[in-house]
Amino acid sequence: MDGHCTCGRIRFRLTDRPLFVHACHCTWCQRETGGPHAVNAMIETGRIEILADDPIEILTPSASGRGQIILRCPDCCVALWSHYAGAGRKLAFVRVGTLADPAACPPDIHIFTATKQPWYVIPEGVPAVPEYYDRAQYWPPASLARRAALMDG
Repeated sequence: MDGHCTCGRIRFRLTDRPLFVHACHCTWCQRETGGPHAVNAMIETGRIEILADDPIEILTPSASGRGQIILRCPDCCVALWSHYAGAGRKLAFVRVGTLADPAACPPDIHIFTATKQPWYVIPEGVPAVPEYYDRAQYWPPASLARRAALMDG
C-alpha cells in the first residue's frame, strides 16, 4: 500500500498489511484531526518504506502524558504516522487517510467511544469499546504473533 502527504513531497509504502486498524474517538484525536475520530493503521515501523524524502518528527502532547512523535511533511505539515510511548518507535500508527487507497483499511474497532460525537454512527457489526480494549480479544492471531515478535526483538 502506497501513501503520501498532500503536496507529494513525502511518499511511502507499507510493505505488509497493517496489524490492526483503530478508529479512535478520544477528544485528543478529535482535536488533532478536526473530525469525529482518527483512523490509524498499526504496523511495524520497519515495514514502512520511505520512497521520497524524509518526514520531520514533532513531539506532541498526548492524553497519557507521555506524548507522541508525529511524523509530518516539512512542507504541507500533514501528519503521516505517529509513535506512541507504549511501543516506542517499533510500532507506527499510520494515518489511513494518507494511503492511496484508504478504503483498503477500514477500522477493525472503534475505541474511546465514551467521548464519540453523538451524531457519529458506528457501522453495524464493527466492534466498539468505551475506552481501550484487550488486544487478545480482538486482534487476529497472525497480528498478535507479529506484534509479539516485534516486542521481543
